[in-house]
Amino acid sequence: MAVYAIGDVQGCFDELQALLQRIDFDPQQDQLWFCGDLVNRGPKSLETLRFVQGLGDSAVTVLGNHDLHLLAKAEGCGKELKQDTLDAILTAPDRDALLSWLRHRPVLYHDPGLGYTMVHAGLPPQWDLATARACARELEAALRGPDYHDFVRVMYGNQPDHWSEALTGIERLRFITNCFTRLRFCYPDGRLELKSKGAPGTQTPGTLPWFQVPGRQTEAERIVFGHWSTLGVGEYGNTLSLDGGCLWGGRLAALRLDLARPEWTTMECQGSCRPGA
Repeated sequence: MAVYAIGDVQGCFDELQALLQRIDFDPQQDQLWFCGDLVNRGPKSLETLRFVQGLGDSAVTVLGNHDLHLLAKAEGCGKELKQDTLDAILTAPDRDALLSWLRHRPVLYHDPGLGYTMVHAGLPPQWDLATARACARELEAALRGPDYHDFVRVMYGNQPDHWSEALTGIERLRFITNCFTRLRFCYPDGRLELKSKGAPGTQTPGTLPWFQVPGRQTEAERIVFGHWSTLGVGEYGNTLSLDGGCLWGGRLAALRLDLARPEWTTMECQGSCRPGA
């Protein structure tokens, strides 16, 4: 069985199909790991969501910020963003089934056999893997529980920006949400910096990519993540970045994980959005 981790699709369904043909994906034998942001801004979010749901156990998906944005919009509380392409999902006859399936996806996936952990964005330096998995379960319970309607209405915001076990309630859940779905840069003391979105070197002075903060507790763990198109596809020690910016005319990446040495397959994408448009 081949296992491939796939970068942010964001509704670029045709490019995804072409990439799967290139790697000769067989849903009867192989497995795909999607690092989040299945939907939004690309032209075929509905087709992408239906396809991945239809793969059943042949696919593992973690939630990204655009996936949460879809869930919030479905509850009438997400901001209307000019590049959103979510209406086809929100008006689809199978909308409720798709949204229910989506909100029951994990925010962290760990495979002890392969020795890889997948998240959409990142992990704060204070968390070891056990803490990250415990925090993921907390957020997943909020999204899957009877009060998730209330949670998605208050999950947005940049505070608190520093981890403490003493955090409770929505402040704790908001911090956890921001780490798993929005994180790019941290201060050396572990505070989150959520405004900078460019490549390393363009960020707020004094901050570092989350995976380069000295003393990070998950430094020994092999982590695959997406979210950061301006970082691009690449390997940074034990962290492997999957978002090649397909949406923006970059690359869609597949990383084979079941080999002794991970193997990349990428393909050029035409792009559906223009940065800043």
